[in-house]
Amino acid sequence: MEDQHHRQISYLRLSIIDRCNLRCFYCTPVQELVKLRHTDILRYEELLRLARVAVTVGIKKIRVTGGEPLIRSGVESFLEALGAIPGLEEICLTSNGVLLSEKAEALWRAGIRRLNISLDSLQPERFARITGGGRLADVLAGLRLATAIGFHPIKINCVVLRGVNDDEVLDFARLSLAYPWHIRFLEFMPIGHTRRHWEEYFLPMSQIQTRLRSLGPLQRLPSAANGGPAVRYRFADAPGEIGFISPVSRHFCERCNRLRLTADGRLRPCLFEDSEVAVKGPLRAGASDAALQALFRQAVLLKPSRHQLDHFSPSPCRRTMARIGG
Repeated sequence: MEDQHHRQISYLRLSIIDRCNLRCFYCTPVQELVKLRHTDILRYEELLRLARVAVTVGIKKIRVTGGEPLIRSGVESFLEALGAIPGLEEICLTSNGVLLSEKAEALWRAGIRRLNISLDSLQPERFARITGGGRLADVLAGLRLATAIGFHPIKINCVVLRGVNDDEVLDFARLSLAYPWHIRFLEFMPIGHTRRHWEEYFLPMSQIQTRLRSLGPLQRLPSAANGGPAVRYRFADAPGEIGFISPVSRHFCERCNRLRLTADGRLRPCLFEDSEVAVKGPLRAGASDAALQALFRQAVLLKPSRHQLDHFSPSPCRRTMARIGG
């Protein structure tokens, strides 16, 4: 699929649940814990049908997200069925890693090889504060087991928050010197309720890159096929990588190749805008594959040339990240 700005759209982020077993303060605020009803969330058979339709119109990569996807019952069977879709070249899973030790072997049997793990602190007490009570030891145990089993790449996503965890960027970067992990630093994004705190916590990626110079020069790596927005680097002789994702200070809209499907069945062309195309209603009303293909194409045509988010203007996005999907 090609949008109006001549970008090839080949990547679908598929949210299968809006619930999570953590309560990260910047993602799911306590005052906004109203969750979707079970009947409002797409069933697995519906998600699989939409995935099959997506592949017929040009989607080659699907990332399964949440909420926390590993808390949804039957996720392993769903992932195995997703991997059997003809023409789908790549499946990835995003998780907070809390259940990774418990689920890693089943995920491997289901055919998953690529993992993204969200991790914002390497200090147990700070991790608990950020996540609303999570145990860092659980995540680290899952990462070690997944590495031993053979998952690759394992990408660790760290949202850098000024005054909260920005003093740990060197500790995270050093992980790439010891493990074959891809450490990715993300700018804090003003989405939903986080707009109220954005200026307090935002740290531009240029400052993070400057801090890493003390560890040595970084070698630029080429972008991967069907890849995400990270600009990739590696320290000399390091088994792992460093990635920088800067949606605010240095946006990458000109190479955006993705759509998002929310757990309640809405195709979202841009993370930072609330324009959406409803697919659940037509799907449950008996829409043909051709009609569903048309909805995907409609969503692609709604993609803006770029988002309007910058250092001075707030995001028009009012959904929380948990309601959109990671």
